[in-house]
Amino acid sequence: MAERITYFADIILPLSIPNTYTYRIPFDLNHLADPGKRVVVPFGKSKYYTGIIRRVHEEVPKEYQVKYIEGILDDQPILTQKQFRLWEWIAEYYMANIGDVMNAALPANFKLASETKISIHPEFDRNTDGLSEKELVVTEALQLQDSLTLKEISELTKIKTVQPLIKKLIEKKIVLVSEELNAKYSPRYQSFVEISEHITSSEKIENLLNELEANRKNEKQVAALLRILDLVKWKEGSQIPVPKKQIIENDITESVLQTLSKKGVITLFQAEVTRLSSKLGESKEIKTLSDQQQTAIDSIRNQFKEKDVVLLHGVTSSGKTEIYVSLIQEILEQGKQVLFLLPEIALTTQLISRLQQYFGNLVGVYHSRFNQNERIEIWNEVLNNTGKFRIILGARSSVFLPFQNLGLIIVDEEHENSFKQFDPSPRYNARDTSIVLAQLHKSKLLLGSATPSIETYYNAKEGRFGLTELNERFGGVKMPEIQCADLQKETRQKTLKSHFSSLLIEQMEEAFKNKEQVILFQNRRGYSPLWTCEMCGWTPVCKNCDVSLTYHKSSNALKCHYCGYFVSPPATCGGCGSKKLKMIGFGTEKIEDELAIIFPKIVIKRMDLDTTRAKDSYQKIISDFENRNIDVLVGTQMVTKGLDFDNVGLVGIMSADQLLNYPDFRSFERSYQLMSQVAGRAGRKNKRGKVIIQSFNPHHWIILKVMEHDYEGLYKQELLERKNFSYPPFFRIISLSLKHKDNQILEMAASSLAKHLKAVFNDRMLGPETPSVSRIKNLFIKNITIKFEREASPKKVKDVIHEKINLILAMHDFRSVRIDIDVDPQ
Repeated sequence: MAERITYFADIILPLSIPNTYTYRIPFDLNHLADPGKRVVVPFGKSKYYTGIIRRVHEEVPKEYQVKYIEGILDDQPILTQKQFRLWEWIAEYYMANIGDVMNAALPANFKLASETKISIHPEFDRNTDGLSEKELVVTEALQLQDSLTLKEISELTKIKTVQPLIKKLIEKKIVLVSEELNAKYSPRYQSFVEISEHITSSEKIENLLNELEANRKNEKQVAALLRILDLVKWKEGSQIPVPKKQIIENDITESVLQTLSKKGVITLFQAEVTRLSSKLGESKEIKTLSDQQQTAIDSIRNQFKEKDVVLLHGVTSSGKTEIYVSLIQEILEQGKQVLFLLPEIALTTQLISRLQQYFGNLVGVYHSRFNQNERIEIWNEVLNNTGKFRIILGARSSVFLPFQNLGLIIVDEEHENSFKQFDPSPRYNARDTSIVLAQLHKSKLLLGSATPSIETYYNAKEGRFGLTELNERFGGVKMPEIQCADLQKETRQKTLKSHFSSLLIEQMEEAFKNKEQVILFQNRRGYSPLWTCEMCGWTPVCKNCDVSLTYHKSSNALKCHYCGYFVSPPATCGGCGSKKLKMIGFGTEKIEDELAIIFPKIVIKRMDLDTTRAKDSYQKIISDFENRNIDVLVGTQMVTKGLDFDNVGLVGIMSADQLLNYPDFRSFERSYQLMSQVAGRAGRKNKRGKVIIQSFNPHHWIILKVMEHDYEGLYKQELLERKNFSYPPFFRIISLSLKHKDNQILEMAASSLAKHLKAVFNDRMLGPETPSVSRIKNLFIKNITIKFEREASPKKVKDVIHEKINLILAMHDFRSVRIDIDVDPQ
């Protein structure tokens, strides 16, 4: 008889704890316990969690009594060793707990816990055939009430470990995790037509037409069939179905198609087109590159021979996407996978569509707006490397996918701070994480931007990254002409109409006369950010945050943009009782409202967080603008990302000063990037566009650089400033944010931590300081910033910070203080 060996497993739990937790593996599960598999384990009092096996060993833990693993959920590991190494790098570099990384990395359906709520799947057809007795009990119970926790299901079924049971019900699409319902994704379906398989030969089709033409009553059916034959395409012996809407016109109606279907001539069916819209259409041929693009791609290939990371610095509309497409094709021909990172999936509809036109169903989209089952489907396809989704188009969370054979990572608009996770932990930057991911897979990384971040451009100039530049727009189109409207002068001369300068109105009139469209950019949503009393200066503020409430006219409410608190607008001053209340400042809602008064006959739409909350609202606005159903698009920074329109003659930047005056060392860099990116929307196809920047300080050096399209000048000036004042790329920054509901306790904790850190870091430590918004969601805030030389050991610095934080949190009075750590804050 074989010797019975006692094995233990280190388990990563989906909790904010810094270490793995060791469990004993039951003898009958020894042969099944592999790293990367999910297990059900007890943790705390009567709670069960789904954890991940990190390591299997024979070492008995000495610090605590070991509990048993309750069950193993997977036949094969769902995580690879490379993923574990990436998780551990993120946890170490960003000073996060490994459990936080697990929570960020895995779809919710992979992390069933005792408190997880389960609901009936909205697509469940009530068919219970083939269900086991326990599955039937759970299904019937969920039809009587909205949701059940795993703990309640455990009591109901008398099963201690219910995760395997729930896993089967999820796979059968009978139940889902309740959290999914909050962002429920309804697939879009489209009707298609194809010739029935038994009559696809030329001879059979000719015989069928002769048969139909013999009877004059079949005239419409013959016309419909001829149109279908004209539209249908063939590729590699397979028929490419035709969208039904392309066939129905004039005499060809729905009933005619239904008749042909009943006769077995054609097949009518619906197919999902949301994620893989091009899989039922003909793939486009990849475009031939221009001379400049060919030179750029040759340069990238040559630099990839020596460097793993290359920056493609190309002005707006220089044709970077075509270069990406050519490189992707090369990687696919090598049988490898591609990761294409975008700052925000919802804002890049056009790019997704373009890639799917070239690569069809090889493109998979991975994003939090898709439901958990879809995310798991893509996860499994990537893990098993089936060839179905060899190109992953995703936001920052897609760096966590289980790639098997990754050949290329593309980070488009690499300067965007959307790649940085702000809350909760881990506060990772997907652009920087992708560098490590590329190293793990021995793959190449291409960073693309018209306005690279200062740090990235510095690394390229210093030779750490390769650098390729595209300085001309595709097709010889000129960069837009940029003018600045002097608001100070116009205010003095009383030529302003509301918040619109005479120059902007004049240029808009000209654009409308030429049948051109206009984009207006204001990086503030709502109607008015400040509602104040003319007599005493009283302003309504949020009861949970130290911030004034923004007025939203559409809902007639004053809202807090931090916690969501809202109240009705006051009729009188809350301080002195006066009725003399006025609104100061303007947001996108007010621009839309007042522009309609100046130009009553034009169609104006707004694109901001308030108008794009629904699933397809963003796509509808973009589609309407592309089809020229909208004359003016008013928006926040959403309008600066991933949009390519052929009829935009004018772009207006409503308030450059708001961007320039933000208290942050990156504000000038960000202002240049935002203004340049939104300016790039003008005149993108075959005509030079115009841009009007409105400012009270028209001679500000950043505005002048934007007008001159002088990124190099911005870079040199910013680099000098940052070197003089010890900021990245010359120094590293770690920010500590202390939060507590009692301001006095917070003050003491912050002072104590600062004292301990000061003893080590001296002048490299700044603070504690109160931020401009000193309280959010009833938590007071104090910030401490640590700046240290790039040459210093980050590990040693982080070890000291951890040590001092643990020292503070060990004190009885400060145990409830929350300390958030942000490495390389954006």
